[in-house]
Amino acid sequence: MTENFEVPSPHEKHVEHATEHAQARGDGFASRIAVMTAIMATIGAMLSYQAGSTESEAAMDKNNAAILKTEAANQWNYYQAKSSRQNLSEMASHIPGLDAAHYTAEVERYKKEKEVVRQKAEGLEAKSREWDDKSEQVLHQHHRWAQAMTAIQIAISLAAITLLTRKEWLKRLAYTAAGVSVVLGGLAGLHI
Repeated sequence: MTENFEVPSPHEKHVEHATEHAQARGDGFASRIAVMTAIMATIGAMLSYQAGSTESEAAMDKNNAAILKTEAANQWNYYQAKSSRQNLSEMASHIPGLDAAHYTAEVERYKKEKEVVRQKAEGLEAKSREWDDKSEQVLHQHHRWAQAMTAIQIAISLAAITLLTRKEWLKRLAYTAAGVSVVLGGLAGLHI
Protein backbone atom coordinates (compact mmCIF):
# COMPACT_ATOMS: atom_id res chain seq x y z
CA MET A 1 0.00 0.00 0.00
CA THR A 2 1.41 3.36 -0.98
CA GLU A 3 1.13 6.31 1.30
CA ASN A 4 0.87 9.89 0.12
CA PHE A 5 2.97 12.41 1.98
CA GLU A 6 2.45 16.13 1.79
CA VAL A 7 5.56 18.18 2.27
CA PRO A 8 4.66 21.73 3.24
CA SER A 9 6.72 24.55 1.80
CA PRO A 10 8.80 26.75 4.11
CA HIS A 11 6.32 29.58 3.45
CA GLU A 12 3.36 27.40 4.53
CA LYS A 13 5.25 26.33 7.68
CA HIS A 14 6.04 29.95 8.55
CA VAL A 15 2.47 31.14 8.00
CA GLU A 16 1.11 28.23 10.06
CA HIS A 17 3.64 28.89 12.83
CA ALA A 18 2.93 32.64 12.88
CA THR A 19 -0.83 32.05 12.91
CA GLU A 20 -0.65 29.51 15.74
CA HIS A 21 1.50 31.78 17.89
CA ALA A 22 -0.66 34.79 17.11
CA GLN A 23 -3.78 32.93 18.17
CA ALA A 24 -2.08 31.60 21.31
CA ARG A 25 -1.14 35.07 22.52
CA GLY A 26 -4.38 36.72 21.35
CA ASP A 27 -2.75 38.67 18.55
CA GLY A 28 -5.37 41.06 17.21
CA PHE A 29 -3.11 42.21 14.38
CA ALA A 30 -3.04 38.78 12.74
CA SER A 31 -6.76 38.29 13.35
CA ARG A 32 -7.63 41.60 11.69
CA ILE A 33 -5.44 40.80 8.69
CA ALA A 34 -6.98 37.33 8.41
CA VAL A 35 -10.52 38.73 8.49
CA MET A 36 -9.64 41.45 5.99
CA THR A 37 -8.05 38.86 3.69
CA ALA A 38 -11.20 36.75 3.82
CA ILE A 39 -13.32 39.80 2.98
CA MET A 40 -10.99 40.70 0.11
CA ALA A 41 -11.14 37.14 -1.22
CA THR A 42 -14.95 37.32 -1.19
CA ILE A 43 -14.89 40.63 -3.03
CA GLY A 44 -12.40 39.12 -5.46
CA ALA A 45 -14.74 36.23 -6.20
CA MET A 46 -17.59 38.63 -6.98
CA LEU A 47 -15.35 40.77 -9.17
CA SER A 48 -14.11 37.71 -11.01
CA TYR A 49 -17.68 36.61 -11.73
CA GLN A 50 -18.63 40.05 -13.05
CA ALA A 51 -15.51 40.23 -15.22
CA GLY A 52 -16.25 36.85 -16.78
CA SER A 53 -19.92 37.67 -17.23
CA THR A 54 -19.29 40.95 -19.02
CA GLU A 55 -16.62 39.38 -21.20
CA SER A 56 -19.13 36.76 -22.36
CA GLU A 57 -21.78 39.40 -22.93
CA ALA A 58 -19.39 41.52 -25.02
CA ALA A 59 -18.51 38.48 -27.14
CA MET A 60 -22.19 37.67 -27.71
CA ASP A 61 -22.93 41.28 -28.68
CA LYS A 62 -19.99 41.26 -31.11
CA ASN A 63 -21.28 37.99 -32.56
CA ASN A 64 -24.74 39.53 -33.08
CA ALA A 65 -23.11 42.47 -34.85
CA ALA A 66 -21.19 40.11 -37.15
CA ILE A 67 -24.33 38.12 -37.99
CA LEU A 68 -26.24 41.27 -38.91
CA LYS A 69 -23.27 42.58 -40.91
CA THR A 70 -23.29 39.33 -42.90
CA GLU A 71 -27.03 39.63 -43.49
CA ALA A 72 -26.51 43.22 -44.67
CA ALA A 73 -23.76 42.06 -47.05
CA ASN A 74 -26.15 39.45 -48.44
CA GLN A 75 -28.75 42.18 -49.03
CA TRP A 76 -26.17 44.34 -50.79
CA ASN A 77 -25.34 41.37 -53.02
CA TYR A 78 -29.05 41.00 -53.76
CA TYR A 79 -29.18 44.74 -54.50
CA GLN A 80 -26.28 44.32 -56.92
CA ALA A 81 -28.09 41.44 -58.67
CA LYS A 82 -31.19 43.64 -59.07
CA SER A 83 -28.98 46.40 -60.50
CA SER A 84 -27.50 43.98 -63.02
CA ARG A 85 -30.97 42.86 -64.09
CA GLN A 86 -32.08 46.47 -64.33
CA ASN A 87 -29.08 47.27 -66.56
CA LEU A 88 -29.80 44.26 -68.79
CA SER A 89 -33.44 45.31 -69.10
CA GLU A 90 -32.38 48.87 -69.99
CA MET A 91 -30.12 47.51 -72.72
CA ALA A 92 -32.84 45.14 -73.96
CA SER A 93 -35.32 48.02 -74.19
CA HIS A 94 -33.06 49.65 -76.83
CA ILE A 95 -32.58 46.59 -78.99
CA PRO A 96 -34.71 46.83 -82.16
CA GLY A 97 -37.26 44.09 -82.56
CA LEU A 98 -37.75 43.41 -78.84
CA ASP A 99 -40.74 44.51 -76.76
CA ALA A 100 -39.35 47.82 -75.46
CA ALA A 101 -42.43 48.48 -73.27
CA HIS A 102 -41.96 45.16 -71.48
CA TYR A 103 -38.30 45.86 -70.71
CA THR A 104 -39.03 49.45 -69.67
CA ALA A 105 -41.56 48.07 -67.17
CA GLU A 106 -38.91 45.61 -65.98
CA VAL A 107 -36.49 48.51 -65.43
CA GLU A 108 -39.07 50.26 -63.22
CA ARG A 109 -39.83 47.06 -61.32
CA TYR A 110 -36.14 46.50 -60.58
CA LYS A 111 -35.75 50.12 -59.46
CA LYS A 112 -38.57 49.66 -56.92
CA GLU A 113 -37.26 46.28 -55.75
CA LYS A 114 -33.76 47.70 -55.38
CA GLU A 115 -35.05 50.48 -53.14
CA VAL A 116 -36.68 47.96 -50.77
CA VAL A 117 -33.48 45.87 -50.70
CA ARG A 118 -31.33 48.99 -50.11
CA GLN A 119 -33.48 50.06 -47.16
CA LYS A 120 -33.31 46.57 -45.66
CA ALA A 121 -29.51 46.44 -46.08
CA GLU A 122 -29.07 49.87 -44.49
CA GLY A 123 -31.37 48.85 -41.61
CA LEU A 124 -29.32 45.72 -41.00
CA GLU A 125 -26.10 47.74 -41.05
CA ALA A 126 -27.56 50.17 -38.51
CA LYS A 127 -28.56 47.31 -36.20
CA SER A 128 -25.09 45.80 -36.64
CA ARG A 129 -23.50 49.11 -35.58
CA GLU A 130 -25.80 49.21 -32.52
CA TRP A 131 -24.68 45.72 -31.44
CA ASP A 132 -21.07 46.66 -32.10
CA ASP A 133 -21.39 49.80 -29.97
CA LYS A 134 -23.06 47.80 -27.20
CA SER A 135 -20.22 45.28 -27.34
CA GLU A 136 -17.65 48.06 -26.97
CA GLN A 137 -19.48 49.50 -23.96
CA VAL A 138 -19.71 46.11 -22.25
CA LEU A 139 -16.07 45.39 -23.06
CA HIS A 140 -15.11 48.67 -21.37
CA GLN A 141 -17.11 47.56 -18.34
CA HIS A 142 -15.30 44.20 -18.45
CA HIS A 143 -11.97 46.00 -18.37
CA ARG A 144 -13.06 47.90 -15.24
CA TRP A 145 -14.08 44.64 -13.54
CA ALA A 146 -10.73 43.09 -14.53
CA GLN A 147 -8.84 46.12 -13.16
CA ALA A 148 -10.78 45.84 -9.90
CA MET A 149 -9.96 42.13 -9.75
CA THR A 150 -6.26 42.84 -10.28
CA ALA A 151 -6.28 45.45 -7.51
CA ILE A 152 -7.96 43.08 -5.04
CA GLN A 153 -5.44 40.34 -5.89
CA ILE A 154 -2.63 42.79 -5.15
CA ALA A 155 -4.35 43.70 -1.88
CA ILE A 156 -4.59 40.03 -0.88
CA SER A 157 -0.92 39.49 -1.69
CA LEU A 158 0.05 42.56 0.33
CA ALA A 159 -2.08 41.33 3.24
CA ALA A 160 -0.24 38.00 3.18
CA ILE A 161 3.12 39.78 3.20
CA THR A 162 1.85 42.02 5.99
CA LEU A 163 0.97 38.98 8.07
CA LEU A 164 4.47 37.62 7.60
CA THR A 165 6.39 40.87 8.12
CA ARG A 166 3.98 42.54 10.56
CA LYS A 167 4.68 45.91 8.92
CA GLU A 168 1.99 48.50 9.57
CA TRP A 169 2.76 50.42 6.36
CA LEU A 170 2.16 47.24 4.32
CA LYS A 171 -1.20 46.82 6.03
CA ARG A 172 -2.17 50.37 5.02
CA LEU A 173 -0.97 49.67 1.49
CA ALA A 174 -3.05 46.48 1.35
CA TYR A 175 -6.12 48.38 2.55
CA THR A 176 -5.44 51.11 -0.03
CA ALA A 177 -5.24 48.53 -2.83
CA ALA A 178 -8.50 47.02 -1.58
CA GLY A 179 -10.06 50.49 -1.62
CA VAL A 180 -8.88 51.06 -5.18
CA SER A 181 -10.46 47.74 -6.11
CA VAL A 182 -13.78 48.75 -4.59
CA VAL A 183 -13.68 52.10 -6.43
CA LEU A 184 -12.90 50.39 -9.74
CA GLY A 185 -15.67 47.85 -9.11
CA GLY A 186 -18.05 50.72 -8.36
CA LEU A 187 -17.08 52.44 -11.62
CA ALA A 188 -17.71 49.18 -13.48
CA GLY A 189 -21.09 48.78 -11.79
CA LEU A 190 -22.00 52.34 -12.80
CA HIS A 191 -20.81 51.71 -16.39
CA ILE A 192 -18.19 54.46 -16.13
